[in-house]
Amino acid sequence: MTAKTVMTVDDSTSVRQMVRFTLSQAGYDVVEAVDGRDAVAKASAHKINMVITDLNMPHMDGLELIRSLRSKPDYKFTPIVMLTTESQDDKKKEGRAAGATGWIIKPFKPEQLLAVVKKVMG
Repeated sequence: MTAKTVMTVDDSTSVRQMVRFTLSQAGYDVVEAVDGRDAVAKASAHKINMVITDLNMPHMDGLELIRSLRSKPDYKFTPIVMLTTESQDDKKKEGRAAGATGWIIKPFKPEQLLAVVKKVMG
C-alpha cells in the first residue's frame, strides 16, 4: 500500500517541521507549503489525500485556500483540517462554511494530530 500524502500549509517553518516530523514518523508522505498560494500550486502538482492548514497566513489565508481547493473537482471531498491558534466559534463556523473538515488548536500534541488525521482519512 502506498503512503497517503498530507499537505501541511503554514507560514511558520517550525510548525511545518513539527507536523512533517509527526506525520512522517507515522508513515505519511508530507508536502509542505508556505501559504495558500503555494498550497494551490502544489495541490495541482501532487496527489494530496489530506490538507492541514493554518488560518492566518500572508498572500492567501486558510479560508481562501479551502474555498479555492473545494472549487476543484479533485479536492471537493479531500479532508481539510485547520490547525490554528484561533478557537472562537465564529472562526470555526467560517471554517466549516468554507469547507473545513475539522479544527485543531495550536499548540497541538503529536498524538492529537495523528488521531485527527487517522479519523478523517480512515
